[in-house]
Amino acid sequence: MSVGSYHKESASSGLITLQARPQDVRGFEQFAQLVPKAIAAAQRRAINKTLRWLRGKIAREVGVQERIAISAVRKRLLAYPMGSNGQGKLWFGIKPIEASRAGRPRQTRAGVSVAGRHYKGAFYRRVYGDQADIWIRAGSKHFTDEDYPDSMIEVRRKGRSGWIAESSSIGRFPLAKAKISLEDVRPHFETWTNRAHDRLLVVMKQELNFELQKFLRRTGNG
Repeated sequence: MSVGSYHKESASSGLITLQARPQDVRGFEQFAQLVPKAIAAAQRRAINKTLRWLRGKIAREVGVQERIAISAVRKRLLAYPMGSNGQGKLWFGIKPIEASRAGRPRQTRAGVSVAGRHYKGAFYRRVYGDQADIWIRAGSKHFTDEDYPDSMIEVRRKGRSGWIAESSSIGRFPLAKAKISLEDVRPHFETWTNRAHDRLLVVMKQELNFELQKFLRRTGNG
């Protein structure tokens, strides 16, 4: 508890760490000496509640900003409850997300439409794995790096790598999967961290007060 909440980013993810500072619980020192477990319980509940709140806020904001189904964004957010070190963490995977997860894809003669995006020359089909996705032949005149970031996927074939087959009857074609970049969320991590810590202070005061009132009732002073 020597420092407050903070965040770190890597090439593929962001991690927000929530933790209280000593001054956050100042004024409860005497109570903490009497019932340290109560303070720990209040802190744990406050951090875990704030993590759930933050996860919902980020999912909604990113979903609106990037035009992606909120449920899809939530799958990229993993909350880790407070451990013995007094920290709770929220992990956010920010690698490009499959465009097919943004909403309900609709196949047209011109291509595929989903969540206000249009992928000309693309097709919606289950090619690899157990879910259908939006694909395009890499040699198509409609292929762009912007619509298909980090999208070339390879499969093993007799010990070697080869492009995914569009279908066994057609043969093997270089294909790219439509994805949506999440790089634009990076500037928001500092804001999210600051807002989460402010929220943590509010919830912690509520939880500390709850424990204090419970203690007073138990001792007959409430």
